[in-house]
Amino acid sequence: MHNYSTDQRTVMTLDAGGTNFVFSALRANRAVVESFALPSHANNLERSLRTMVEGFRTVQARLADKPAAINFSFPAPTDYANGIIISPQNLPAYRDVAVGPMLEDEFGLPTFINNDGDLFAYGEAASGFLPYVNGLLEKAGNPKRFRNLLGVTLGTGLGGGIVRDGQLLAGDNSTSGELWLLRHKFDTHRNAEDGASIRAVRRVYAQVAGIPTADVPEPRVICEIAEGRRAGHRAAATEAFRRLGEIAGDAIAQATALVDGLVVIGGGISGAHRQFLPAVIEEMNGTYLAPDGRRFQRLISRAFNLEDPAQLDIFLKGRTKELAVPGSGRTVRFDGLLRVGVGITRLGTSEAIAIGAYAFALDRLDRVS
Repeated sequence: MHNYSTDQRTVMTLDAGGTNFVFSALRANRAVVESFALPSHANNLERSLRTMVEGFRTVQARLADKPAAINFSFPAPTDYANGIIISPQNLPAYRDVAVGPMLEDEFGLPTFINNDGDLFAYGEAASGFLPYVNGLLEKAGNPKRFRNLLGVTLGTGLGGGIVRDGQLLAGDNSTSGELWLLRHKFDTHRNAEDGASIRAVRRVYAQVAGIPTADVPEPRVICEIAEGRRAGHRAAATEAFRRLGEIAGDAIAQATALVDGLVVIGGGISGAHRQFLPAVIEEMNGTYLAPDGRRFQRLISRAFNLEDPAQLDIFLKGRTKELAVPGSGRTVRFDGLLRVGVGITRLGTSEAIAIGAYAFALDRLDRVS
């Protein structure tokens, strides 16, 4: 992927939520306008669209040069390729609204809209986890390089995005990477998000501790309890994150079987990775039962926790050797360890989304120039 960290073009951005629209602008992967929020007016389309235009006008007025494009995240379902907002649950006023074309007419700028999970993955592929891991492999003298990335966000919900060989995989209906719709490991009538999200952590803590859910603290506090840094029901805290890791790991394993690349995790719960990442890896390295009773690995590749120094060391070393080419006197270098590395965002979730929006817009501009 191209590195836009020195590019001098500016892209105006927006993070659209049900409560607020947060505006900013980036140049060379850095914010050049201090972000600010305006009410989204989720139930009033006219006011909401007026606010959107007002916000971008304010951003533009604070820029020294004309921006090159607009790119922002908007909740699904949305026809991202054509800029049509279909029916996001937390912005009910938007029903089949051509927001992208409207902004192009209003500002005379190419306008792109993406899902925040997609932008998170794209940002980490452009300037975060993917180049970080490949850099470590290069430093270790290992010939292995990764080109594909599955981005996973754990927070209010379970989100995802897929980058294949440097390109965002959006899908024909703009619905690629929807990890939240995979099945729940323990209840096939529910989706994975119900077991891999903030509400799931709080629910399991309440069940194990035997207290009402209303009395359960936020995951940040539960993590501190699990690590012994705060008083509370430690066994409940540990189990809450372990269970989340197992369910998220099952969903990630299913996706990894198709994507075959690195996995980077972000979102509000990612700070508790010491509590849930071991369970994710254990689940990914689990087995299936064959009809004859044999066990076999659920993934062809072995999963490694790249936040664990011992596992990182094995991952970087691989199984490198020189192979003689039959019928010739030359050799080729080969790493025979098929592996998937799983780790935590190197940019921070919000920054990854912003950089993803910036890189995506410039990549699209460069393709048509």
